[in-house]
Amino acid sequence: MFNKGFNFTNMLFMMAIAIVSGTIVYSQYIAQQIAGKERLAVEAWVEAERTILNATDTVSLNLAAKIITENTTIPIIETDDKDQPTGNYVNLDSSAVKEDPQYLQKQLAVFKRYSKTPIEVKLKAADSTSIRYYYGQSKLFREAQWYPIVQLMLVIMFVWIVIYSLRTRHKSGQNQLWASMAKETAHQLGTPVSSLEGWLEILKEKEDSKSIAAEIAKDVNRLQLITDRFGKIGSTPKTELCKPYERVQMVMEYMKKRSSDQVQFQLNGGNAVNTECLLSPTLFDWVIENLLKNALDAMDGKGSIEIDMKQDNWQLEICVKDSGKGIPHNQWKKVFQPGFTTKKRGWGIGLSLSKRIIEQYHKGDLFVQSSELNKGTVFCIQLPLAN
Repeated sequence: MFNKGFNFTNMLFMMAIAIVSGTIVYSQYIAQQIAGKERLAVEAWVEAERTILNATDTVSLNLAAKIITENTTIPIIETDDKDQPTGNYVNLDSSAVKEDPQYLQKQLAVFKRYSKTPIEVKLKAADSTSIRYYYGQSKLFREAQWYPIVQLMLVIMFVWIVIYSLRTRHKSGQNQLWASMAKETAHQLGTPVSSLEGWLEILKEKEDSKSIAAEIAKDVNRLQLITDRFGKIGSTPKTELCKPYERVQMVMEYMKKRSSDQVQFQLNGGNAVNTECLLSPTLFDWVIENLLKNALDAMDGKGSIEIDMKQDNWQLEICVKDSGKGIPHNQWKKVFQPGFTTKKRGWGIGLSLSKRIIEQYHKGDLFVQSSELNKGTVFCIQLPLAN
């Protein structure tokens, strides 16, 4: 499915490039045609101007006047033989000419870049004095030039919308899959847990089995907690006002009892000991547990784990630092992808689920803050404060 989406995206990009490339080539051809026709139109206009100056019959005057009045789009500036504006112009803003004495000079500089060779008219055959005409771009010519750019933007927008829709659909499908797997796991765990609870009550009635029953009860409670966690995936969990410091401390103590004596745990609450956030306690505890398990796996049973908490004006930050193997920089984002793992066992869903829990249910963020090979990694959680 992913490969099909990837191939479709590539095909879409190739089609977009082909469309835009073809449009650019064709629009350039059209622009050149328009430019050629506009120069002929300006030459005809200049000839009409000369006819008006020299004509003696009414027919020639009327024809020349018609040609001049028909030019309503091409701006023209008349200059002397030293390229100084004479004050005659057409299709320019008259109010701008009056307000800015340099307006014609500025427009003339622009026109010279467009019509590099002016159209020159000799005033008298025996005289070297002449008048020059420079012209600028018409509205039609500018539209022909801008058209491929506008089309390129529209094509990019269209491609982006399609790709965004495909990714959203793919992500939605993934979320549904994870939610279904989680709920099915919770359902499957429910039956044996209920059965274990029944056997546990029988054991409690026997004096010689009470100590065993107490330990089994702890594991049964643990299974119930796991069932509850998986059951909450895919549905909107209820949040309540909690002190994250207390939740982190409780999970750390639990993990500490179940880890090697050669692992040192340290919790620094800083100014966040009494900070309150809206949390789903069950899911939040799961995230902290996953981060601590990840840290323990990275250290192979020996090292230190330090949890630092601090609050600023708008968020709470919880950083879990270990002295383990570290993560290469190019894998900082990959560790949160479903199925990605560097361990020999496991499905690689712990960090992925943790990130989803923090981002989707707690409106926070979970990321790798820093990591150095053979020195350790720092995972950071950012949570919004309770209003």
